[in-house]
Amino acid sequence: MFGIKLEFNNAYHHFGREDLDDFLQETITNTHKDSSIDKEVKFFQNALDFSQVKLKNCIVPRIEIVALDKRESRDELLLRFIETGLSKIVVYDDDLDKILGYIHSSELFKNPTDWTQHIKALPMVPENMSASKLLKRMLLEQNSMAVVVDEFGGTSGLITMEDLVEEIFGDIEDEHDTRSLIAKKISPTEFVLAGRMEVDKINEMFDLKIPESEEYTTVAGCILTAHERFPEFNEIISIDKYSFQIIKMSATKIELLRMKVNK
Repeated sequence: MFGIKLEFNNAYHHFGREDLDDFLQETITNTHKDSSIDKEVKFFQNALDFSQVKLKNCIVPRIEIVALDKRESRDELLLRFIETGLSKIVVYDDDLDKILGYIHSSELFKNPTDWTQHIKALPMVPENMSASKLLKRMLLEQNSMAVVVDEFGGTSGLITMEDLVEEIFGDIEDEHDTRSLIAKKISPTEFVLAGRMEVDKINEMFDLKIPESEEYTTVAGCILTAHERFPEFNEIISIDKYSFQIIKMSATKIELLRMKVNK
């Protein structure tokens, strides 16, 4: 294991948890120049620590939950999907202590008259439950998200499969963490795109014909080339039959935009 041979003089040597922790720490110190071994050791150490982790230590806290009241309109729900780039949004009744479940962005493709009919229930789990136990439950029940509640039944936070796996493997690169790679179809004629997405890839993914050129490679570059100036927030730029609305930007770059295909 880790390219290191374990040798014990005593045939009945007991190798306990503390011994294993010490061994792993010593291994990290002695093999710091070997990145492959270092990664293996850290992974194993994370896996050991994971058995001790409680949900309250790895949740998305209540104040950071992206959620919507069930009384909001479909347009407001659509806007929330666009603003966040998320594929699932939590739905509640009046306040976050009354979470009904979540709705997936794909439901909007069906143009539902009452979007609340498509809310899917979420399991409720106590915040003192071990992370390893919930991970096993999620895998068994094929859930990817759960609501974490405190001892009084109030919503403490939200936990996802990704959060649990990251406790073992470390950070997972995700399109919603950086918004650098978002390319999401939200209706037959509407899309949410990251400025850094390459135009040819967007055209290939969604069978579109956004103008391509040797002068640029990204959708942000396409807009800047056609517009010939840096756009304002919420500004709409038309290129051929495509309308681009800037929905997130910094002082120097277009980060996120909404594109509509006009007939």
